[in-house]
Amino acid sequence: MVKLHYLNSGNNLKLTGIIFDIDGTLISTNELIFKSFNHVTEKYLGKSFSDSEIIGFFGPTEDVILKDLMKNQYEEARKDYFDFYSSEHNELTKKIDGISELIENIKSRGIFLSIYTGKGKTSTEITLRKLNIYNYFDLIITGDDVEFHKPSPEGIEIFVKKFNLNRENVLMVGDAPADIHAAKNANIKIASVLWDSYAEDEVKKLGSDFYFSTVKEFSDFVFKNL
Repeated sequence: MVKLHYLNSGNNLKLTGIIFDIDGTLISTNELIFKSFNHVTEKYLGKSFSDSEIIGFFGPTEDVILKDLMKNQYEEARKDYFDFYSSEHNELTKKIDGISELIENIKSRGIFLSIYTGKGKTSTEITLRKLNIYNYFDLIITGDDVEFHKPSPEGIEIFVKKFNLNRENVLMVGDAPADIHAAKNANIKIASVLWDSYAEDEVKKLGSDFYFSTVKEFSDFVFKNL
C-alpha cells in the first residue's frame, strides 16, 4: 500500500477550488462502460472487445469512439449505447461509500467545485444525476468541452481562470495517470485516489503530491486543508 504522502505536515493548502475526475474517482463505472460498448459492438459489428482493448480506446469521448467504430451506423449505435448506459447504470456501477456526502459537505463550506473528465456530456450528466450530486458543481468540463483532452491541462485552466483562483489553493483529484499529468501541466497539486484506479501500479510510480486509499483518508485531508 502506498503511504499517505504530504508535502509538509504543517502546510495548510487553504483549498478554494477542487476538481474531480469521475470514473474511478466518484464512482466505479468500469463494468458499465465495458458492457455498454460491447452491447453496441456485438449488435452492430458482430464482435466484442476485451476490457484491456476498451481501456485502449479511452481518451476521446464515447461519441468520438463510436463514430470511429460504427461509421454510417453511428446514430443508431449512439442511441443504443446511451439507452443501455442509463438503464443499466445503477445495476452495473458500484457506488463509492461516502463520496456523495463528501461532495455535499465540501460544497457547504463554500469551495468551488469542478468536474474535469474525458467522458462526454451525455454520460457525465447521467452519472452525476444518478449520484444526486450534479447540482453541487460550479463547472462541469467534459471531453466535449475542450479541444485537447487530458493530459492536457485545458479543463483545469478554464476552471482556474473562470473563478480567478490561486493555483496554490487548487487541487485535482483523480485515479489515472492522465489526471496526474494534467495537474502537473497546470502547476496545481494532484491527489491520486486508489480505491478504484484501473492503472494503480502506474499511478503509484508517477509521484503525485498525495495518495489516498479510502474516502475517509481523503475526507480527513480535505477538511484539514480548507
